[in-house]
Amino acid sequence: MSKIIKYMPELQDEEQLHVATLFKDMTEEQAEQFSRVYRQRRKEANITLVTALLGFLVVAGVHRFYLGQIGMGLLYFFTGGLCAIGTIVDLFNHKSLTYRYNEQQAIEVASLVRGAFPDTPLLED
Repeated sequence: MSKIIKYMPELQDEEQLHVATLFKDMTEEQAEQFSRVYRQRRKEANITLVTALLGFLVVAGVHRFYLGQIGMGLLYFFTGGLCAIGTIVDLFNHKSLTYRYNEQQAIEVASLVRGAFPDTPLLED
C-alpha cells in the first residue's frame, strides 16, 4: 500500500484499493510508468457531475461522451437524456460511473505497462 501512496497519493477509497492490487507485482519502473499514464487517462467524478448537469442546460449525454460511452451518449443526446430521467439517475450515480471507467482504464494501463516493461531483462544473443 505504501507504493500506491508514494506514486498516486490523490487516489481515494475503492480506486486506491483497486490500483493497489494492480501495483502489487509491479517493479518500481513499471509503477512509475503506470502512474504517469493512468493520471492522463483517469477521469474525475466532479467533472462527470458537472457534465451531467450540462445535460439539463445544454446537451444531454455530454457526461457519457466524457466517459467514453459513445453509444450511450448518442442515445441520451437523441432522447433528451432518456426524457431527463436517465440524466437524473446519472447525477446520483456519477461517482460509480466514473469509478467503473477508471477501473477499466487502470486494468488496460497495467497490462500495457507490464508488456512494455517486463520484470526480467531480455537476454541478448
